[in-house]
Amino acid sequence: MNKIIKIGTRESQLAVWQATQVKDLLAQHGYNSELVLIKSEGDADLVTPLYEIGVQGIFTKALDIALLNDQIDIAVHSMKDVPTQMAQGIVQAAVLPRASYSDLLVPKGDTAFLNDINSSAIIATSSIRRKAQWLNRFPHHQMENLRGNVNTRLRKIKEKNWDGAIFAAAGLERIELRPDNAVELDWMLPAPAQGAIIVVCKENDTYSYEACQPFHDEDTALCTAIERDFLRMLLGGCSTPISALATIDGEQLYFNGNILSLDGRKKVEVDKWVPALNAKNLGTIAAEELLKNGGKEIMESIRNAQH
Repeated sequence: MNKIIKIGTRESQLAVWQATQVKDLLAQHGYNSELVLIKSEGDADLVTPLYEIGVQGIFTKALDIALLNDQIDIAVHSMKDVPTQMAQGIVQAAVLPRASYSDLLVPKGDTAFLNDINSSAIIATSSIRRKAQWLNRFPHHQMENLRGNVNTRLRKIKEKNWDGAIFAAAGLERIELRPDNAVELDWMLPAPAQGAIIVVCKENDTYSYEACQPFHDEDTALCTAIERDFLRMLLGGCSTPISALATIDGEQLYFNGNILSLDGRKKVEVDKWVPALNAKNLGTIAAEELLKNGGKEIMESIRNAQH
């Protein structure tokens, strides 16, 4: 048991917090580990909107390389950043119990504009999923691009002429930065796997894989796998406004997914209840249904707009 497991992480405060959680969980089960900080392309370029960088795996690529080069034994990621097709030779070692999957609005001041669909406001986010859902609800609002880590983004709300910015609740809560005035957007469907943390290792590294098994959460793994299957079937990356959420209620699993046009004007939705035991292929089935019911047209219009 004296092998030290090297945990690869990005340098942001949130990434280090997530990796430290895994370090503590390993320690609880008798494993020694240490953090290894790896710079990612996604952190180096804070100007380009995410979807122009060729985003598949932008936050995970540097860690994948470090894993495959044996610089680290495991890597810890926000699961929503991980491409649905993992790099060859890398496998899921554990999925941690999910935190909040909600999106929040952090307003600058008054939030009266939230009660009037005809209001005008300036809202910041770099996510085109959040942008499309926001415009679907508030067609007269103006959207601004917002990049940087959580601390930078919170600071920008004060500095800019914005009325607010959208964040993932889990990210703010984990590093205890959720402002008291934050508004939970219960109508906004999250990104697939939002709020979940994944640990990955090399395919042939049974030691690291076994070390992570005690804190693997089956329910979160099932729900996020369904959401990510839905995303993969729709060929969506960060450049497509695709949202999905699977939740387990007793013996039943509820799935809700949607796709929107970039301007938020068109929206196609799918929702299903199934017994949790039979839910394995639900993401694929739901995606096929969505494509048949108008999703295909939206996908094509997005593709044309981006070429």
